[in-house]
Amino acid sequence: MTEHARVLIAKPGLDGHDRGAKVTARALRDAGMEVIYTGLRQTPEMVVEAALQEDVDAIGLSILSGAHMPLTGRILELMAANDMTDVPVLLGGIIPDEDAARLRGRGLRAGGQSRRRHRRLPRRHRRPPGQRLNPSPAQCPPLCDASSASSRARSS
Repeated sequence: MTEHARVLIAKPGLDGHDRGAKVTARALRDAGMEVIYTGLRQTPEMVVEAALQEDVDAIGLSILSGAHMPLTGRILELMAANDMTDVPVLLGGIIPDEDAARLRGRGLRAGGQSRRRHRRLPRRHRRPPGQRLNPSPAQCPPLCDASSASSRARSS
């Protein structure tokens, strides 16, 4: 039996938008990796503890709140204290280019989306004008909790 890579996908901080993390988790799962998704609003301590307990091969972080510098700094500090410096950390979200360069200097693989990249997306991957940003529960991917999505939709 072939061993699959184990990847932890986490949403540290107070950011409440997790669609990108769920899409990434699903893509990694579809590529044959074992994915552990921690959910929203994780502290750096919770992320590193989960990575330790799950014995992951990589950690993927999605941060859209603008708090990427302090959050990743604390996560890297905790990883060093737990002898996890060999575990790669990948970061996505809204990361300014100058911050991405600094994060890469710390050893993170920092990506993020730029407007230029969005413009290069093929038309079939672009959201048509007027399409809903919040899908109905029937449109949620399998990693999405449809019951919480529908309760959020009713409360707005």
